[in-house]
Amino acid sequence: MPSDDTGFPQTDVAAAGPDHAMLRELGWQPFFAQQTGVDELAITPPARVTEVHRSGLRVLGDGIDMVVPPRADATVGDWLLIDHELPSASRLLERKSLIKRRAAGHDVSVQLIAANIDTAFIVTSCNDDFSVARLERYVALAFEAGVTPVILLTKADLCRRVAPYVAEAEAISNAVPVLSLNARSDDPLTLLAPWCKPGQTVAFLGSSGVGKSTLTNALSAREVAATRSIREDDSKGRHTTSHRQLHIIPGRCAVLDTPGVRELQLADAESGVAEVFSDLDELAGECRFNDCSHVSEPGCAVLAALDKGVIDEARLARWRKLAAEERHNTASLAQRRSKDKAFGKMVKQAKKHKSR
Repeated sequence: MPSDDTGFPQTDVAAAGPDHAMLRELGWQPFFAQQTGVDELAITPPARVTEVHRSGLRVLGDGIDMVVPPRADATVGDWLLIDHELPSASRLLERKSLIKRRAAGHDVSVQLIAANIDTAFIVTSCNDDFSVARLERYVALAFEAGVTPVILLTKADLCRRVAPYVAEAEAISNAVPVLSLNARSDDPLTLLAPWCKPGQTVAFLGSSGVGKSTLTNALSAREVAATRSIREDDSKGRHTTSHRQLHIIPGRCAVLDTPGVRELQLADAESGVAEVFSDLDELAGECRFNDCSHVSEPGCAVLAALDKGVIDEARLARWRKLAAEERHNTASLAQRRSKDKAFGKMVKQAKKHKSR
């Protein structure tokens, strides 16, 4: 039976209940529709998480704009099948993609950043904010999440020489488009149009002050996100966006504006790091020893390539650092999960013994 672009059978439009056009604006796709059915949707309609607060989750759907109880397993961009009788029991649908990082600080845990994102616009400025190492982290994060990364170089209108910034960004990965633009002009509407189509969800990621909120406003054609200027002395941004929020832009796409991230620690992202440094990862497979650290071991294909001038020493150093950090964080999280699992098992046994 033929289906429309929301995944509902065309002959079941009346029975399906929810407004297809409204759901499509929210980012509803066949991937989510395939996880449910007409009968279930009639009882528990879909709604998308647009904001996460300690007090609860704001969700939007067809005729739905409400706050449901907070839950640790949901984040901005998630889809819930709303149980109006018991909102806390609303079913969380399987995700198409998930962007996450190790939580900042000393707490060994994972922070969910956003779910069901199609394109991640990684934003940086053509000034002192520009950092290849930071861009590599964001690209690895997107690759691991299964999200299409696009690097945006803002404030191009204020920079005398944009070409060197573009060249450095393009060298990160052949699979990542790089665009330079003026966020306060018509550039966002024209240059980002291929990724900002109806039914798609995009996210702006990057430091404070690089223009994420300005870009969100540009796509919206109105001010939906507050903006502030950067500090002139060091080009550092001031936090404007205080929380992640999904803005629904009629006729275009859903746009996630995020606060600036000071510390981006990767975990459970081995394949993402490998994809960013695919050339080095391929060389590593030719080393004599499987556990080669590419520092001083004999038969190291990576060091041999470095001696021949085939690879860049600074890039090699960034790869070593990022790969080592990812391994450490992943191991720490695995240890934490193991302890939590053991503790939960102990509590369960204690309750069982008490009931006897």
